[in-house]
Amino acid sequence: MDELEISEHAGIEPRGVGFTTNKSSQQAEDSPLSSVRFNWQLKAILPVVFVLLVGMLLFLFATVSFRNVERHAILMVAGAGAIVICGVSIGALAFFIQRPMVELQEKMALVSEGNLDVAVSFARRNDEIGDLGRNFNYMMRQLRESQEEIDVLHRTQMSRAEHLATLGELAAGLAHEIRNPLAGIAGVIEIIGRDLPSTSPARAVVKDVRLEIVQINRILTDLLETARPHPPQICRSNLNTTVEHAVMLARQQVLSKPIKIELQQAPDLPEVEHDSDQIHQVLLNLLLNAVQAMDNAGADAGTGADAGKGEVHVEIGSRDQYASVTVSDSGKGIPPQHLAHIFRPFYTTKGNGTGLGLSLARRIVEEHHGHIEVASVVGKGSKFTVLLPFEMPTPEAAAAAS
Repeated sequence: MDELEISEHAGIEPRGVGFTTNKSSQQAEDSPLSSVRFNWQLKAILPVVFVLLVGMLLFLFATVSFRNVERHAILMVAGAGAIVICGVSIGALAFFIQRPMVELQEKMALVSEGNLDVAVSFARRNDEIGDLGRNFNYMMRQLRESQEEIDVLHRTQMSRAEHLATLGELAAGLAHEIRNPLAGIAGVIEIIGRDLPSTSPARAVVKDVRLEIVQINRILTDLLETARPHPPQICRSNLNTTVEHAVMLARQQVLSKPIKIELQQAPDLPEVEHDSDQIHQVLLNLLLNAVQAMDNAGADAGTGADAGKGEVHVEIGSRDQYASVTVSDSGKGIPPQHLAHIFRPFYTTKGNGTGLGLSLARRIVEEHHGHIEVASVVGKGSKFTVLLPFEMPTPEAAAAAS
């Protein structure tokens, strides 16, 4: 037997000896040679029939010298023997091979319907067919175990999603309720600051209050963006411009600090389909995180001349079908035990952080069908890489990829 072909659905392979035309368009596409196939029974029995016919011919020539009566009798006995041999061969093939194959087809049909609690009975045989059965049963056990793990993970993720949805609704409501009085407080503080004498020590307090209001407003904005995300407004534009704008704003934040932000642009980079406002938000978040990492590293090192010094390097490039933006710093790095959790919502190791910045950044990048990667070495710094496709995939391709 030189071929075993198992159909996707039980019963499409004919049981008798002969040949048939494959009417499945999918199988016709997958088979570049021919859409016509022979049953394995015919392939197995043809060599036997050929050998018997050759033997009958040789036997016929060998009995030429016999008398007709004796010759006819011998030929009849030989013919009957050939028929018996063919019948026994077909019966043996049907019992030892076809029956397990039919059972395997029936089990596979059940599997295709979603029933994974199946097993074949011929796995106890001590031959190649038994090996096939044992491998099939082992595969089904593995599938059942994987399905159980997937079910547990799905239930866990659904519970987590419901929890986050509840938190999101609560956060959105609180943000709206807080923003209105916060705007009033900011206006009052602005008036008080203008009315205070230039020599009043309260001016420093007013300045700190303004900064705290800005911080609270930023936290509320992150909460609203996480709870009620807006779909990106995609258009083809120059990624260098988007990155340069984010770097310019980040440089304004470090004017009074010994931190340099270097930008290496890619003038020959093709235009990228992206939402410039959202990608600007992602890059600014990464840049400010890098600055904070070096501030914290300087604070840990002490208050010497080198405290807080560092450099943030931003590089624009490409990788395969993606445009890349790399933000690397010389800060204190991220410990391995924290690295796997930094993109989780509300996860933070900062005393004044919300844990929403990186979570929001990853969501924005993924909505652009891109990726965000991170590598970090404790004591040497971290490197974040944002990968954005040059062209957004079609809805059909995006659905197939997901």
